[in-house]
Amino acid sequence: MSEATIRRGTAEDVDRLAFVAAVTFPLACPPHTTREDAAAFVVEHLSADAFRGYLADRDRILLIAEEDGRAIGYTMLVLGEPHDKDVAAAITLRPTIELSKCYVLPGHHGQGVAGRLMQASIEAARERGAAGIWLGVNQENERAQRFYAKSGFRQVGVKRFRVGERWEDDYVLEQPLAVEATSVA
Repeated sequence: MSEATIRRGTAEDVDRLAFVAAVTFPLACPPHTTREDAAAFVVEHLSADAFRGYLADRDRILLIAEEDGRAIGYTMLVLGEPHDKDVAAAITLRPTIELSKCYVLPGHHGQGVAGRLMQASIEAARERGAAGIWLGVNQENERAQRFYAKSGFRQVGVKRFRVGERWEDDYVLEQPLAVEATSVA
Protein backbone atom coordinates (compact mmCIF):
# COMPACT_ATOMS: atom_id res chain seq x y z
CA MET A 1 0.00 0.00 0.00
CA SER A 2 1.33 3.41 -1.00
CA GLU A 3 2.14 6.10 1.54
CA ALA A 4 0.57 8.70 -0.75
CA THR A 5 -1.26 11.63 0.76
CA ILE A 6 -4.35 13.14 -0.85
CA ARG A 7 -5.01 16.85 -0.63
CA ARG A 8 -6.83 19.65 -2.43
CA GLY A 9 -4.87 21.09 -5.37
CA THR A 10 -3.65 24.68 -5.23
CA ALA A 11 -2.34 27.22 -7.72
CA GLU A 12 1.20 26.08 -6.83
CA ASP A 13 0.37 22.65 -8.28
CA VAL A 14 -0.35 23.63 -11.90
CA ASP A 15 2.96 22.38 -13.33
CA ARG A 16 2.81 19.16 -11.32
CA LEU A 17 -0.79 18.49 -12.40
CA ALA A 18 0.04 19.23 -16.03
CA PHE A 19 2.97 16.81 -15.87
CA VAL A 20 0.84 13.97 -14.47
CA ALA A 21 -1.87 14.72 -17.04
CA ALA A 22 0.61 14.72 -19.93
CA VAL A 23 1.96 11.31 -18.89
CA THR A 24 -1.35 9.63 -18.03
CA PHE A 25 -3.88 10.91 -20.58
CA PRO A 26 -2.28 9.17 -23.59
CA LEU A 27 -2.17 5.90 -21.64
CA ALA A 28 -5.97 5.99 -21.22
CA CYS A 29 -6.59 6.55 -24.94
CA PRO A 30 -7.55 3.67 -27.21
CA PRO A 31 -4.75 2.20 -29.34
CA HIS A 32 -5.99 3.93 -32.51
CA THR A 33 -5.52 7.42 -30.98
CA THR A 34 -2.50 8.99 -32.64
CA ARG A 35 0.30 10.50 -30.57
CA GLU A 36 -0.37 13.80 -32.32
CA ASP A 37 -4.05 13.82 -31.36
CA ALA A 38 -3.30 12.89 -27.74
CA ALA A 39 -0.58 15.55 -27.55
CA ALA A 40 -2.89 18.20 -29.05
CA PHE A 41 -5.58 17.30 -26.49
CA VAL A 42 -3.05 17.63 -23.67
CA VAL A 43 -1.91 21.05 -24.93
CA GLU A 44 -5.49 22.31 -25.26
CA HIS A 45 -7.09 20.80 -22.15
CA LEU A 46 -4.35 19.62 -19.76
CA SER A 47 -1.63 22.29 -19.89
CA ALA A 48 -0.45 24.33 -16.93
CA ASP A 49 -2.62 27.20 -18.22
CA ALA A 50 -5.65 24.90 -18.38
CA PHE A 51 -5.04 23.73 -14.82
CA ARG A 52 -4.63 27.33 -13.70
CA GLY A 53 -8.14 27.95 -15.00
CA TYR A 54 -9.53 24.76 -13.49
CA LEU A 55 -8.12 25.64 -10.07
CA ALA A 56 -9.64 29.12 -10.25
CA ASP A 57 -13.07 27.74 -11.19
CA ARG A 58 -15.36 27.58 -8.14
CA ASP A 59 -17.28 24.71 -9.78
CA ARG A 60 -14.24 22.42 -9.93
CA ILE A 61 -12.42 20.49 -7.25
CA LEU A 62 -8.95 19.10 -7.94
CA LEU A 63 -7.42 16.55 -5.62
CA ILE A 64 -3.77 15.58 -5.88
CA ALA A 65 -2.04 12.43 -4.66
CA GLU A 66 1.55 12.92 -3.53
CA GLU A 67 4.30 10.63 -2.41
CA ASP A 68 7.53 12.04 -1.00
CA GLY A 69 6.47 15.50 -2.19
CA ARG A 70 5.98 14.32 -5.78
CA ALA A 71 2.62 14.36 -7.58
CA ILE A 72 1.61 10.82 -8.58
CA GLY A 73 -2.07 11.22 -9.42
CA TYR A 74 -5.07 13.51 -9.43
CA THR A 75 -8.82 13.75 -9.84
CA MET A 76 -11.01 16.60 -11.02
CA LEU A 77 -14.65 17.01 -10.08
CA VAL A 78 -16.98 19.33 -12.01
CA LEU A 79 -20.09 20.51 -10.19
CA GLY A 80 -23.42 21.12 -11.85
CA GLU A 81 -25.68 19.85 -14.55
CA PRO A 82 -23.87 18.16 -17.46
CA HIS A 83 -23.67 20.13 -20.72
CA ASP A 84 -23.72 16.98 -22.86
CA LYS A 85 -27.35 16.12 -23.73
CA ASP A 86 -26.63 12.37 -23.81
CA VAL A 87 -25.18 12.49 -20.30
CA ALA A 88 -28.01 14.69 -18.99
CA ALA A 89 -30.54 12.16 -20.31
CA ALA A 90 -28.63 9.13 -18.95
CA ILE A 91 -27.92 10.10 -15.37
CA THR A 92 -30.71 9.74 -12.86
CA LEU A 93 -29.47 11.49 -9.74
CA ARG A 94 -29.62 15.21 -9.08
CA PRO A 95 -27.83 17.27 -7.95
CA THR A 96 -24.91 15.65 -9.68
CA ILE A 97 -21.17 16.05 -9.97
CA GLU A 98 -18.84 14.75 -12.68
CA LEU A 99 -15.64 12.88 -11.98
CA SER A 100 -13.92 14.39 -15.00
CA LYS A 101 -10.40 13.08 -14.41
CA CYS A 102 -8.96 10.20 -12.37
CA TYR A 103 -5.35 9.40 -13.21
CA VAL A 104 -2.38 7.83 -11.45
CA LEU A 105 1.16 7.58 -12.83
CA PRO A 106 1.90 4.07 -14.16
CA GLY A 107 4.59 3.25 -11.59
CA HIS A 108 1.96 3.62 -8.86
CA HIS A 109 -0.81 1.41 -10.26
CA GLY A 110 -1.92 -1.39 -7.96
CA GLN A 111 -0.76 0.43 -4.82
CA GLY A 112 -4.16 1.74 -3.70
CA VAL A 113 -3.55 5.34 -4.82
CA ALA A 114 -6.46 5.40 -7.30
CA GLY A 115 -8.78 3.91 -4.69
CA ARG A 116 -7.80 6.53 -2.14
CA LEU A 117 -8.23 9.30 -4.73
CA MET A 118 -11.66 7.88 -5.57
CA GLN A 119 -12.71 7.79 -1.91
CA ALA A 120 -11.53 11.37 -1.40
CA SER A 121 -13.39 12.45 -4.55
CA ILE A 122 -16.61 10.77 -3.43
CA GLU A 123 -16.30 12.44 -0.04
CA ALA A 124 -15.72 15.84 -1.68
CA ALA A 125 -18.82 15.29 -3.85
CA ARG A 126 -20.88 14.42 -0.77
CA GLU A 127 -19.60 17.52 1.02
CA ARG A 128 -20.85 19.62 -1.91
CA GLY A 129 -24.31 18.07 -1.58
CA ALA A 130 -24.33 15.88 -4.69
CA ALA A 131 -26.82 13.01 -4.77
CA GLY A 132 -24.81 11.23 -7.45
CA ILE A 133 -21.47 11.21 -9.20
CA TRP A 134 -20.97 10.32 -12.86
CA LEU A 135 -18.12 9.85 -15.31
CA GLY A 136 -17.39 8.92 -18.90
CA VAL A 137 -14.96 6.12 -19.72
CA ASN A 138 -13.82 4.98 -23.14
CA GLN A 139 -15.57 1.79 -24.18
CA GLU A 140 -12.19 0.22 -25.00
CA ASN A 141 -10.60 1.02 -21.62
CA GLU A 142 -11.45 -2.20 -19.81
CA ARG A 143 -8.97 -1.63 -16.98
CA ALA A 144 -10.62 1.66 -16.03
CA GLN A 145 -14.08 0.10 -16.39
CA ARG A 146 -13.14 -2.65 -13.91
CA PHE A 147 -11.79 -0.06 -11.45
CA TYR A 148 -14.95 2.05 -11.69
CA ALA A 149 -17.21 -0.99 -11.27
CA LYS A 150 -15.20 -2.02 -8.21
CA SER A 151 -15.62 1.55 -6.93
CA GLY A 152 -19.44 1.29 -7.13
CA PHE A 153 -20.25 2.81 -10.52
CA ARG A 154 -22.72 1.26 -12.95
CA GLN A 155 -23.36 1.94 -16.62
CA VAL A 156 -26.35 4.18 -17.31
CA GLY A 157 -25.72 5.35 -20.87
CA VAL A 158 -23.28 6.29 -23.61
CA LYS A 159 -21.77 9.51 -24.94
CA ARG A 160 -19.22 10.71 -27.50
CA PHE A 161 -15.84 12.27 -26.69
CA ARG A 162 -13.62 14.00 -29.24
CA VAL A 163 -9.84 13.52 -29.35
CA GLY A 164 -8.32 15.21 -32.38
CA GLU A 165 -10.42 14.57 -35.46
CA ARG A 166 -11.93 11.35 -34.13
CA TRP A 167 -15.02 10.82 -32.04
CA GLU A 168 -14.65 8.20 -29.33
CA ASP A 169 -17.44 6.21 -27.71
CA ASP A 170 -17.68 6.37 -23.94
CA TYR A 171 -19.84 4.64 -21.41
CA VAL A 172 -21.57 6.91 -18.91
CA LEU A 173 -21.27 5.49 -15.40
CA GLU A 174 -23.06 6.73 -12.29
CA GLN A 175 -22.96 6.09 -8.56
CA PRO A 176 -25.41 7.22 -5.88
CA LEU A 177 -23.92 9.14 -2.99
CA ALA A 178 -26.14 8.13 -0.10
CA VAL A 179 -25.69 10.42 2.84
CA GLU A 180 -24.41 8.45 5.79
CA ALA A 181 -26.79 8.42 8.73
CA THR A 182 -25.59 10.18 11.83
CA SER A 183 -26.65 9.03 15.25
CA VAL A 184 -28.13 11.39 17.76
CA ALA A 185 -26.96 10.87 21.34
